[in-house]
Amino acid sequence: MVNLNTGSPASSDVTIFISDLHLCASRPHITDAFLQFLSSEAKSAKAIYILGDLFEYWAGDDDIEDAFNKQILQGFKQLATSGVLIYLMHGNRDFLITDDFCNAAQIHLINDPTLIDLSGNTTLLSHGDALCTDDVTYQQFRTQVRNKQWQADFLSQPLQARKNQIEAIRLRSEQEKSNKSAAIMDVNPDAVNQLLREYNHPSLLIHGHTHRPNQHQLLVDGNTTTRWVLGDWYEQGSYLVCDASGCRSVNLNSN
Repeated sequence: MVNLNTGSPASSDVTIFISDLHLCASRPHITDAFLQFLSSEAKSAKAIYILGDLFEYWAGDDDIEDAFNKQILQGFKQLATSGVLIYLMHGNRDFLITDDFCNAAQIHLINDPTLIDLSGNTTLLSHGDALCTDDVTYQQFRTQVRNKQWQADFLSQPLQARKNQIEAIRLRSEQEKSNKSAAIMDVNPDAVNQLLREYNHPSLLIHGHTHRPNQHQLLVDGNTTTRWVLGDWYEQGSYLVCDASGCRSVNLNSN
């Protein structure tokens, strides 16, 4: 379990959770909103957790010298220098992020799932894509690209060749989504229940991926868990802020 107290600002009891930013050069308004968030709201927290899909895609850590990526790295470094702990979890778009990026950004890479203590509440964090078990085609693809040998083979190719392949995969994925029902692309209740059992029924489950921000009250084996689903940043930014009084969802344009 991750301890949030070590090394964090003593004056703050706030922890912030975000996911599915899908940062890319073609959506500069979202990039500007995120960099503004890092220099303002995020500084009030003792820790911030990014639960996957920070980028629209990540082709490898040898892309950190790209001008767009460097401005994101700089934003993270400035936040880390202010004393905020920054944690990053892989999503389905950025699972190739490794130590070079994290060291450059001064952030900590965490596993999916990860259990933390949040103001005395056991809290399970996940990106959420592994819970969408009804989407069999996606789960097969997920297993393939998370394979270490597949990743090594992919990363051995030139950077531009990798980007071209990712663009082709993204295009095919968007086409396939149009033929899938909304239910298939949401989390499977049995998968959620099983995950909660594996982690001894935490008080909170926080995840993203589905782009369906909401709060759900679950009762599993007589135990209650609040499931928070984080919103995406395609059109506007949002985040979940938690402290000793509880959690609340905040939109950047209305806080």
